[in-house]
Amino acid sequence: MIQSFCMASTFFNCPYLSDFVKKGFYRPTRFSSAMVDYVGKNKLMIMVRVMILNGQKVAFLSVLSNTTVVILKLVVGILTGSIAVISEAIHSSLDLAASVIAFFSVRISNRSADRNHPYGHGKVENISGTIETLLIFVAGIWIIYECVHKLLRPAEIEMPYLGIAVMFIGAGINLVVARKVGKTADELHSVAMKSNALHLLTDVYTSLGVGVSLLLVTLTGWTILDPIIGILLAVYIMKEAFTLMKESFPPLIDARLSEEEEQQLQQLILLHKDKYIEFHDFRTRRSGPVEYVDFHLVVPSGMDIATAHHLCDEIEHTIQGSFERAEVLIHIEPEHERRDRLAQQ
Repeated sequence: MIQSFCMASTFFNCPYLSDFVKKGFYRPTRFSSAMVDYVGKNKLMIMVRVMILNGQKVAFLSVLSNTTVVILKLVVGILTGSIAVISEAIHSSLDLAASVIAFFSVRISNRSADRNHPYGHGKVENISGTIETLLIFVAGIWIIYECVHKLLRPAEIEMPYLGIAVMFIGAGINLVVARKVGKTADELHSVAMKSNALHLLTDVYTSLGVGVSLLLVTLTGWTILDPIIGILLAVYIMKEAFTLMKESFPPLIDARLSEEEEQQLQQLILLHKDKYIEFHDFRTRRSGPVEYVDFHLVVPSGMDIATAHHLCDEIEHTIQGSFERAEVLIHIEPEHERRDRLAQQ
């Protein structure tokens, strides 16, 4: 019964439901009408759940596409003997690892808080992003080593047109998937999926670069271009890793949100400034897709608890209108106590 109830809830969130009813394929019953009423009252919860399920599907699609691209590039790289193509295969294998990590981190990080994890599992995404960057650094160093070795001992590239074809095909596949993953990452505010989308877009650019370099080698006969392009790709990949590290690691040590985000949050609080005296001890941090905000709110000494509580609810709802997953904690402080505390300092 519970399973049917959940399935029905997901069904009634379907954007095509109205057309389904209009065409006469669906006739409401007392049970189904109750489901519609339930969904109407819990629309936000159901929408979030559907978005999470969609995120898992997109993450799995990324795993499948990356597996295909890695196999193609690796086989062609070995057949052609191109270090640039092999470097691209290594790069794509990291994209595959990132996709796998993103797939599992999205599933885990969106679990509800439990007894052992009262703040949820959001930091799983940040951990996965940090692991991805370390993998990229290792791969970049390995690619540079192989390219230097090939510069010292150059070799001819066999079947270059096969490599060119695979590079452009791989770029096309990853471009389509990257756009899908990026869109879903924005909807879920997912750090892991955003990192994965950036991985895929980087793979598009590097694949096109390798394809063009192979074309130039074929037309000019300058085999030295192959390892040179490989080194440039490695440097670019490591630069990408540094960018990802700056985004994924700070939340693990509870770094504050960006200055722009904090200013936006403070402006939202100021929308209610006619109902309180001031706010202070403003703090923020991020855990996966969730922003945590806490501060002290100084209110008139004569304000009763119910009114203060209602004010806190209003501020919280205002913040969550712009930061949908924000967790807000407000400490109420009477004006006279704030004044006495400042006098003692």
